[in-house]
Amino acid sequence: MDKKGTVYLVGSGPGGLSLMTKRAREVLDMAEVILYDQLPGEEILAS
Repeated sequence: MDKKGTVYLVGSGPGGLSLMTKRAREVLDMAEVILYDQLPGEEILAS
């Protein structure tokens, strides 16, 4: 099985959605799976 994918590490900074970079938002929007810890704020997770 030769499946390849891409992993991105995206920081949420201090937690505000408006503080994320445009590229970070694009990566999250195209992701099939998102793994996260307790740090991202609800605003980021809900969007």
